[in-house]
Amino acid sequence: MATPNKKKILNDPVYGFITIPTELLFDLVEHPYFQRLRRIKQLGLSEYVYPGALHTRFHHALGAMHLMGQAMSTLQSKGHRITDAECEAAQIAILLHDIGHGPFSHVLECCLLDNVPHEEISLMLMRELNRQFGGSLSLAIQMFEGTYERPFFHQLISSQLDMDRMDYLNRDGYYTGVAEGAIGAERIIKMLDLVDDQLVVEAKGILSVENFLNARRLMYWQVYLHKTSICCESMLIQVLRRARFLIRQNGPDPVYAPDTFRLFLRNSVSMADFQTNRLYLEAFTKLDDFDIWSCIKQWALHPDLVLSTLCQMLLDRKLFKIMLSTEPFQGELLHELEKQLRQDGFTAETISYFLIEGQATNAAYLPSGDRIAIKLKTGQVIDIADASDLSNIQVLTNIVRRYYVCWAKGISISQSVS
Repeated sequence: MATPNKKKILNDPVYGFITIPTELLFDLVEHPYFQRLRRIKQLGLSEYVYPGALHTRFHHALGAMHLMGQAMSTLQSKGHRITDAECEAAQIAILLHDIGHGPFSHVLECCLLDNVPHEEISLMLMRELNRQFGGSLSLAIQMFEGTYERPFFHQLISSQLDMDRMDYLNRDGYYTGVAEGAIGAERIIKMLDLVDDQLVVEAKGILSVENFLNARRLMYWQVYLHKTSICCESMLIQVLRRARFLIRQNGPDPVYAPDTFRLFLRNSVSMADFQTNRLYLEAFTKLDDFDIWSCIKQWALHPDLVLSTLCQMLLDRKLFKIMLSTEPFQGELLHELEKQLRQDGFTAETISYFLIEGQATNAAYLPSGDRIAIKLKTGQVIDIADASDLSNIQVLTNIVRRYYVCWAKGISISQSVS
Protein backbone atom coordinates (compact mmCIF):
# COMPACT_ATOMS: atom_id res chain seq x y z
CA MET A 1 0.00 0.00 0.00
CA ALA A 2 1.36 3.43 -0.93
CA THR A 3 2.26 5.76 1.92
CA PRO A 4 -0.16 8.72 2.02
CA ASN A 5 1.24 12.16 1.25
CA LYS A 6 0.97 14.13 4.48
CA LYS A 7 2.72 17.32 3.34
CA LYS A 8 -0.39 19.04 2.06
CA ILE A 9 -0.81 22.41 0.34
CA LEU A 10 -4.03 24.26 1.15
CA ASN A 11 -5.57 27.24 -0.64
CA ASP A 12 -6.32 29.88 1.97
CA PRO A 13 -8.36 32.94 0.88
CA VAL A 14 -6.29 35.28 3.07
CA TYR A 15 -2.71 34.11 2.37
CA GLY A 16 -3.01 32.03 -0.79
CA PHE A 17 -1.29 28.64 -0.76
CA ILE A 18 -0.15 27.49 2.67
CA THR A 19 1.65 24.26 3.56
CA ILE A 20 1.26 21.70 6.32
CA PRO A 21 5.01 21.12 6.58
CA THR A 22 5.39 17.93 8.66
CA GLU A 23 3.64 14.61 9.08
CA LEU A 24 2.97 15.23 12.77
CA LEU A 25 1.24 18.53 12.00
CA PHE A 26 -0.85 16.75 9.36
CA ASP A 27 -1.87 14.05 11.83
CA LEU A 28 -2.87 16.68 14.38
CA VAL A 29 -4.99 18.51 11.80
CA GLU A 30 -6.69 15.22 10.97
CA HIS A 31 -7.43 14.42 14.62
CA PRO A 32 -11.11 14.66 15.69
CA TYR A 33 -10.23 17.21 18.40
CA PHE A 34 -8.97 19.59 15.72
CA GLN A 35 -11.60 18.74 13.11
CA ARG A 36 -14.23 19.87 15.64
CA LEU A 37 -13.00 23.42 15.06
CA ARG A 38 -14.61 23.27 11.60
CA ARG A 39 -17.93 23.40 13.44
CA ILE A 40 -17.15 26.40 15.65
CA LYS A 41 -17.42 29.82 14.06
CA GLN A 42 -14.57 32.20 14.73
CA LEU A 43 -16.82 35.17 15.50
CA GLY A 44 -19.78 33.57 17.23
CA LEU A 45 -22.88 35.55 16.27
CA SER A 46 -21.14 38.33 14.33
CA GLU A 47 -22.77 36.98 11.18
CA TYR A 48 -25.93 38.73 12.41
CA VAL A 49 -24.05 41.98 11.73
CA TYR A 50 -21.63 40.96 8.96
CA PRO A 51 -23.16 38.21 6.79
CA GLY A 52 -19.76 37.09 5.55
CA ALA A 53 -18.42 36.30 9.02
CA LEU A 54 -18.89 32.56 8.60
CA HIS A 55 -15.28 31.46 8.95
CA THR A 56 -14.28 29.00 11.64
CA ARG A 57 -11.68 28.36 14.31
CA PHE A 58 -10.31 25.74 11.90
CA HIS A 59 -9.49 28.46 9.35
CA HIS A 60 -7.91 30.66 12.00
CA ALA A 61 -5.72 27.94 13.51
CA LEU A 62 -4.31 26.97 10.12
CA GLY A 63 -3.63 30.63 9.31
CA ALA A 64 -1.81 31.16 12.61
CA MET A 65 0.28 28.05 11.93
CA HIS A 66 1.22 29.50 8.53
CA LEU A 67 2.28 32.82 10.06
CA MET A 68 4.34 30.98 12.68
CA GLY A 69 6.20 29.21 9.89
CA GLN A 70 6.95 32.59 8.31
CA ALA A 71 8.20 33.93 11.64
CA MET A 72 10.53 30.96 12.05
CA SER A 73 11.97 31.50 8.57
CA THR A 74 12.49 35.22 9.23
CA LEU A 75 14.36 34.64 12.48
CA GLN A 76 16.49 31.90 10.96
CA SER A 77 17.38 34.18 8.03
CA LYS A 78 18.74 36.70 10.54
CA GLY A 79 21.20 34.19 11.91
CA HIS A 80 19.28 32.90 14.94
CA ARG A 81 19.66 29.20 15.69
CA ILE A 82 16.27 27.52 15.59
CA THR A 83 16.19 23.75 15.15
CA ASP A 84 13.71 21.83 13.03
CA ALA A 85 12.23 20.39 16.24
CA GLU A 86 11.68 23.90 17.63
CA CYS A 87 10.07 25.05 14.37
CA GLU A 88 7.67 22.14 14.41
CA ALA A 89 6.87 22.56 18.11
CA ALA A 90 6.12 26.27 17.68
CA GLN A 91 3.75 25.51 14.82
CA ILE A 92 2.08 22.74 16.83
CA ALA A 93 1.57 25.08 19.79
CA ILE A 94 -0.07 27.82 17.70
CA LEU A 95 -2.08 25.28 15.68
CA LEU A 96 -3.62 23.93 18.89
CA HIS A 97 -3.87 27.18 20.86
CA ASP A 98 -7.65 27.41 20.34
CA ILE A 99 -8.48 23.72 20.48
CA GLY A 100 -10.15 24.28 23.86
CA HIS A 101 -12.78 26.69 22.53
CA GLY A 102 -16.37 25.68 23.09
CA PRO A 103 -19.45 26.41 20.98
CA PHE A 104 -19.68 30.02 19.75
CA SER A 105 -16.09 30.61 20.84
CA HIS A 106 -15.96 33.27 23.59
CA VAL A 107 -19.72 33.80 23.82
CA LEU A 108 -20.50 30.82 26.03
CA GLU A 109 -17.25 30.70 27.98
CA CYS A 110 -18.85 32.64 30.82
CA CYS A 111 -22.03 30.60 31.21
CA LEU A 112 -21.40 27.05 30.00
CA LEU A 113 -18.47 26.51 32.37
CA ASP A 114 -17.64 27.65 35.90
CA ASN A 115 -14.64 29.99 35.39
CA VAL A 116 -12.73 27.60 33.13
CA PRO A 117 -10.90 29.62 30.43
CA HIS A 118 -10.48 28.04 27.01
CA GLU A 119 -6.69 28.24 27.34
CA GLU A 120 -6.78 25.75 30.21
CA ILE A 121 -8.93 23.36 28.20
CA SER A 122 -6.54 23.74 25.26
CA LEU A 123 -3.69 22.74 27.54
CA MET A 124 -5.57 19.71 28.84
CA LEU A 125 -6.33 18.58 25.29
CA MET A 126 -2.72 19.14 24.23
CA ARG A 127 -1.60 16.92 27.10
CA GLU A 128 -4.07 14.25 26.05
CA LEU A 129 -2.83 14.47 22.46
CA ASN A 130 0.73 14.23 23.78
CA ARG A 131 -0.23 10.96 25.44
CA GLN A 132 -1.85 9.67 22.24
CA PHE A 133 1.16 10.68 20.12
CA GLY A 134 3.78 9.16 22.42
CA GLY A 135 5.19 12.39 23.87
CA SER A 136 5.69 14.15 20.52
CA LEU A 137 4.04 17.34 21.81
CA SER A 138 6.15 17.81 24.94
CA LEU A 139 8.22 20.67 23.53
CA ALA A 140 5.14 22.38 22.07
CA ILE A 141 3.45 22.23 25.48
CA GLN A 142 6.46 23.86 27.15
CA MET A 143 6.31 26.67 24.61
CA PHE A 144 2.56 27.05 25.08
CA GLU A 145 2.92 27.20 28.87
CA GLY A 146 5.89 29.59 28.71
CA THR A 147 8.22 27.21 30.55
CA TYR A 148 10.62 26.63 27.65
CA GLU A 149 14.06 28.15 28.14
CA ARG A 150 13.75 30.36 25.05
CA PRO A 151 10.93 32.81 25.88
CA PHE A 152 10.44 34.22 22.39
CA PHE A 153 8.56 31.07 21.36
CA HIS A 154 5.88 31.74 23.95
CA GLN A 155 5.80 35.40 22.89
CA LEU A 156 5.04 34.32 19.33
CA ILE A 157 2.22 32.11 20.64
CA SER A 158 0.70 34.40 23.28
CA SER A 159 1.63 38.05 23.68
CA GLN A 160 0.51 41.47 22.49
CA LEU A 161 2.13 40.84 19.11
CA ASP A 162 1.61 37.14 18.52
CA MET A 163 0.67 35.05 15.51
CA ASP A 164 -2.79 34.51 16.96
CA ARG A 165 -3.66 38.21 16.88
CA MET A 166 -2.02 38.77 13.53
CA ASP A 167 -4.14 36.09 11.92
CA TYR A 168 -7.47 36.91 13.53
CA LEU A 169 -7.23 40.61 12.71
CA ASN A 170 -6.39 39.87 9.08
CA ARG A 171 -8.92 37.06 8.76
CA ASP A 172 -11.79 38.69 10.63
CA GLY A 173 -11.30 41.91 8.66
CA TYR A 174 -11.35 39.92 5.42
CA TYR A 175 -14.53 37.95 6.18
CA THR A 176 -16.46 40.84 7.71
CA GLY A 177 -15.37 43.25 5.00
CA VAL A 178 -14.04 45.68 7.62
CA ALA A 179 -10.96 47.09 5.90
CA GLU A 180 -9.50 48.40 9.17
CA GLY A 181 -8.54 44.82 10.08
CA ALA A 182 -5.77 44.78 7.46
CA ILE A 183 -2.52 44.97 9.45
CA GLY A 184 0.29 44.08 7.06
CA ALA A 185 1.22 40.93 8.97
CA GLU A 186 3.84 39.90 6.42
CA ARG A 187 5.78 43.15 6.89
CA ILE A 188 5.60 42.95 10.70
CA ILE A 189 6.91 39.38 10.59
CA LYS A 190 9.77 40.44 8.33
CA MET A 191 10.73 43.06 10.95
CA LEU A 192 10.93 40.54 13.83
CA ASP A 193 14.25 39.91 15.53
CA LEU A 194 15.64 38.55 18.80
CA VAL A 195 17.66 40.15 21.58
CA ASP A 196 18.72 37.73 24.33
CA ASP A 197 16.05 35.30 23.10
CA GLN A 198 13.36 37.96 23.62
CA LEU A 199 11.16 39.00 20.69
CA VAL A 200 11.72 42.52 19.33
CA VAL A 201 10.69 44.50 16.25
CA GLU A 202 13.25 46.40 14.23
CA ALA A 203 12.87 50.19 14.33
CA LYS A 204 11.80 50.37 10.69
CA GLY A 205 8.73 48.33 11.65
CA ILE A 206 7.35 50.94 14.07
CA LEU A 207 4.73 52.24 11.63
CA SER A 208 3.49 48.71 10.97
CA VAL A 209 3.14 48.05 14.71
CA GLU A 210 1.26 51.35 15.12
CA ASN A 211 -1.10 50.26 12.35
CA PHE A 212 -1.51 46.89 14.07
CA LEU A 213 -2.51 48.53 17.38
CA ASN A 214 -4.91 50.93 15.67
CA ALA A 215 -6.46 48.07 13.71
CA ARG A 216 -6.98 46.08 16.89
CA ARG A 217 -8.74 48.99 18.61
CA LEU A 218 -11.00 49.61 15.61
CA MET A 219 -11.82 45.93 15.10
CA TYR A 220 -12.92 45.61 18.71
CA TRP A 221 -15.44 48.43 18.45
CA GLN A 222 -16.55 47.69 14.88
CA VAL A 223 -16.69 43.89 15.07
CA TYR A 224 -16.00 42.13 18.38
CA LEU A 225 -17.93 44.62 20.54
CA HIS A 226 -20.41 45.81 17.92
CA LYS A 227 -23.67 46.73 19.62
CA THR A 228 -25.71 44.21 17.61
CA SER A 229 -23.25 41.44 18.44
CA ILE A 230 -23.59 42.35 22.12
CA CYS A 231 -27.38 42.03 21.80
CA CYS A 232 -27.17 38.64 20.11
CA GLU A 233 -24.67 37.30 22.61
CA SER A 234 -26.73 38.59 25.55
CA MET A 235 -29.80 36.83 24.18
CA LEU A 236 -27.94 33.57 23.66
CA ILE A 237 -26.62 33.69 27.21
CA GLN A 238 -30.17 34.18 28.51
CA VAL A 239 -31.37 31.24 26.40
CA LEU A 240 -28.85 28.96 28.08
CA ARG A 241 -29.56 30.44 31.47
CA ARG A 242 -33.27 29.64 31.07
CA ALA A 243 -32.64 26.15 29.68
CA ARG A 244 -30.30 25.40 32.56
CA PHE A 245 -32.91 26.63 35.06
CA LEU A 246 -35.64 24.43 33.56
CA ILE A 247 -33.42 21.34 33.36
CA ARG A 248 -32.38 21.74 36.99
CA GLN A 249 -36.02 22.26 38.03
CA ASN A 250 -36.79 18.89 36.44
CA GLY A 251 -40.32 20.05 35.62
CA PRO A 252 -43.06 18.23 33.73
CA ASP A 253 -41.99 19.54 30.30
CA PRO A 254 -38.65 18.00 29.29
CA VAL A 255 -35.98 20.24 27.77
CA TYR A 256 -34.30 18.61 24.80
CA ALA A 257 -30.49 18.48 24.75
CA PRO A 258 -27.91 15.90 23.60
CA ASP A 259 -26.37 14.02 26.51
CA THR A 260 -22.99 15.76 26.10
CA PHE A 261 -24.63 19.19 26.18
CA ARG A 262 -27.04 18.30 28.98
CA LEU A 263 -24.07 17.36 31.15
CA PHE A 264 -22.93 21.00 31.14
CA LEU A 265 -26.44 22.43 31.47
CA ARG A 266 -27.26 20.29 34.49
CA ASN A 267 -23.93 20.67 36.28
CA SER A 268 -21.68 23.59 37.20
CA VAL A 269 -18.43 22.26 35.74
CA SER A 270 -15.23 23.66 37.25
CA MET A 271 -11.55 23.12 36.51
CA ALA A 272 -11.44 20.55 39.31
CA ASP A 273 -14.22 18.57 37.60
CA PHE A 274 -12.24 18.50 34.34
CA GLN A 275 -9.14 17.34 36.19
CA THR A 276 -10.81 14.62 38.25
CA ASN A 277 -13.43 13.25 35.86
CA ARG A 278 -12.40 12.41 32.30
CA LEU A 279 -16.07 12.33 31.31
CA TYR A 280 -16.25 16.13 31.18
CA LEU A 281 -13.29 16.59 28.85
CA GLU A 282 -14.52 13.87 26.50
CA ALA A 283 -18.01 15.38 26.46
CA PHE A 284 -16.58 18.82 25.79
CA THR A 285 -14.75 17.57 22.69
CA LYS A 286 -18.12 16.52 21.22
CA LEU A 287 -19.72 19.99 21.56
CA ASP A 288 -19.93 22.51 18.74
CA ASP A 289 -22.18 25.27 17.37
CA PHE A 290 -24.53 22.77 15.76
CA ASP A 291 -25.50 21.32 19.15
CA ILE A 292 -26.58 24.75 20.34
CA TRP A 293 -28.51 25.62 17.18
CA SER A 294 -30.33 22.28 17.12
CA CYS A 295 -31.41 22.90 20.71
CA ILE A 296 -32.49 26.47 19.97
CA LYS A 297 -34.72 25.21 17.14
CA GLN A 298 -36.29 22.65 19.47
CA TRP A 299 -36.60 25.05 22.38
CA ALA A 300 -38.48 27.56 20.19
CA LEU A 301 -41.38 25.07 20.43
CA HIS A 302 -41.10 24.53 24.19
CA PRO A 303 -44.12 25.33 26.41
CA ASP A 304 -42.02 27.64 28.59
CA LEU A 305 -42.67 31.05 27.05
CA VAL A 306 -39.43 32.62 28.26
CA LEU A 307 -37.32 29.94 26.58
CA SER A 308 -39.42 29.69 23.41
CA THR A 309 -39.71 33.46 22.98
CA LEU A 310 -35.97 34.05 23.30
CA CYS A 311 -35.16 31.20 20.91
CA GLN A 312 -37.67 32.32 18.28
CA MET A 313 -36.37 35.88 18.49
CA LEU A 314 -32.83 34.65 17.82
CA LEU A 315 -33.93 32.45 14.94
CA ASP A 316 -35.88 35.31 13.34
CA ARG A 317 -33.28 37.97 14.20
CA LYS A 318 -35.81 39.92 16.25
CA LEU A 319 -33.18 41.34 18.57
CA PHE A 320 -33.18 43.30 21.78
CA LYS A 321 -32.77 47.04 21.63
CA ILE A 322 -29.51 48.37 23.07
CA MET A 323 -28.32 51.61 24.58
CA LEU A 324 -24.62 52.43 25.06
CA SER A 325 -23.03 54.93 27.43
CA THR A 326 -19.59 55.92 28.68
CA GLU A 327 -21.07 56.11 32.21
CA PRO A 328 -23.07 53.57 34.23
CA PHE A 329 -26.82 53.86 33.65
CA GLN A 330 -28.93 55.64 36.23
CA GLY A 331 -31.56 53.79 38.20
CA GLU A 332 -34.35 55.93 36.74
CA LEU A 333 -33.74 54.59 33.25
CA LEU A 334 -33.71 50.98 34.40
CA HIS A 335 -36.91 51.48 36.40
CA GLU A 336 -38.57 52.97 33.32
CA LEU A 337 -37.52 50.00 31.18
CA GLU A 338 -38.79 47.59 33.83
CA LYS A 339 -42.10 49.46 33.83
CA GLN A 340 -42.36 49.09 30.05
CA LEU A 341 -41.69 45.36 30.28
CA ARG A 342 -44.32 44.93 32.99
CA GLN A 343 -46.82 46.64 30.74
CA ASP A 344 -45.94 44.09 28.05
CA GLY A 345 -46.81 41.24 30.41
CA PHE A 346 -43.44 40.37 31.95
CA THR A 347 -43.38 39.31 35.58
CA ALA A 348 -40.73 40.15 38.17
CA GLU A 349 -39.17 36.70 37.60
CA THR A 350 -39.10 36.89 33.81
CA ILE A 351 -37.87 40.47 33.44
CA SER A 352 -34.30 39.47 34.24
CA TYR A 353 -34.19 37.46 30.99
CA PHE A 354 -35.31 40.40 28.88
CA LEU A 355 -33.47 43.32 30.52
CA ILE A 356 -29.70 42.94 30.71
CA GLU A 357 -26.99 45.30 31.89
CA GLY A 358 -23.31 44.91 31.20
CA GLN A 359 -20.10 46.57 30.15
CA ALA A 360 -17.56 46.11 27.37
CA THR A 361 -13.88 46.98 27.69
CA ASN A 362 -11.22 47.60 25.08
CA ALA A 363 -7.51 48.31 25.40
CA ALA A 364 -5.37 48.08 22.27
CA TYR A 365 -2.09 47.91 24.17
CA LEU A 366 -1.16 47.29 27.79
CA PRO A 367 2.44 48.35 28.60
CA SER A 368 2.15 46.55 31.93
CA GLY A 369 1.78 43.20 30.15
CA ASP A 370 4.15 41.54 27.69
CA ARG A 371 5.36 44.69 26.05
CA ILE A 372 6.00 45.17 22.35
CA ALA A 373 9.74 45.86 22.26
CA ILE A 374 11.38 47.98 19.56
CA LYS A 375 15.08 47.56 18.74
CA LEU A 376 16.58 50.89 17.73
CA LYS A 377 19.47 51.19 15.26
CA THR A 378 21.76 51.74 18.27
CA GLY A 379 20.80 48.32 19.59
CA GLN A 380 18.81 49.78 22.49
CA VAL A 381 15.47 48.09 23.17
CA ILE A 382 12.53 50.28 24.25
CA ASP A 383 8.75 49.97 24.54
CA ILE A 384 6.61 50.82 21.50
CA ALA A 385 4.84 53.46 23.61
CA ASP A 386 8.19 55.25 23.99
CA ALA A 387 9.42 54.60 20.46
CA SER A 388 6.32 55.80 18.63
CA ASP A 389 5.64 59.38 17.65
CA LEU A 390 1.99 58.53 17.08
CA SER A 391 -0.02 61.23 18.83
CA ASN A 392 -2.61 58.83 20.23
CA ILE A 393 -0.31 55.97 21.31
CA GLN A 394 -1.01 56.79 24.95
CA VAL A 395 -4.75 56.72 24.21
CA LEU A 396 -4.33 53.18 22.93
CA THR A 397 -2.96 52.16 26.35
CA ASN A 398 -6.12 53.29 28.16
CA ILE A 399 -8.79 50.76 29.04
CA VAL A 400 -12.01 52.12 27.51
CA ARG A 401 -15.30 51.03 29.08
CA ARG A 402 -18.70 51.24 27.50
CA TYR A 403 -21.78 50.39 29.50
CA TYR A 404 -24.82 48.90 27.83
CA VAL A 405 -28.37 47.92 28.59
CA CYS A 406 -30.32 45.54 26.32
CA TRP A 407 -34.05 45.01 26.53
CA ALA A 408 -36.93 43.44 24.62
CA LYS A 409 -39.00 46.20 23.06
CA GLY A 410 -42.42 45.59 21.60
CA ILE A 411 -42.52 41.93 22.70
CA SER A 412 -45.52 40.73 24.70
CA ILE A 413 -45.47 37.67 26.90
CA SER A 414 -48.15 35.97 28.98
CA GLN A 415 -48.48 36.93 32.64
CA SER A 416 -48.86 33.23 33.43
CA VAL A 417 -45.15 32.58 32.93
CA SER A 418 -43.40 31.97 36.26
